[in-house]
Amino acid sequence: MIANLRHSFFQVFTVTSLWVTLLLTLFFKDHTLQMGYLWNLAGIAFIAAVVFGVMYNALWNYFTLKPIWNIAISSTFNILGGMAGVWLFSEEMFQLIAPWFPGMWLLSIVLHTIAFYFYARIDSKKKAEELNKILK
Repeated sequence: MIANLRHSFFQVFTVTSLWVTLLLTLFFKDHTLQMGYLWNLAGIAFIAAVVFGVMYNALWNYFTLKPIWNIAISSTFNILGGMAGVWLFSEEMFQLIAPWFPGMWLLSIVLHTIAFYFYARIDSKKKAEELNKILK
């Protein structure tokens, strides 16, 4: 379990670092960055790696909480991590979207609920097919 979570962490960290660097290159190519800002980029990648590489993986694959708790926890950490990432990227952008936090959190809960039930339906069909293959 720990090795899988560590692998997921570093995968998400690397991909997020590359993705944010690509976006900065495309949209801010005429701007110069201070060396200290690289730590902000590392912080964004770290937050994404913790949320998506570790927390989601552990929450949905290893923990045995009720779905409502998984949805509430994942929605909350998703929005908090996203807001922290936006703050590290740009404090002005954070100030602009901060008033929308409650709506974003509610939308995140709705979307996580839909995704959970969609995933649960697919997973139950897959498990039923596997059991049917075993019975044949």
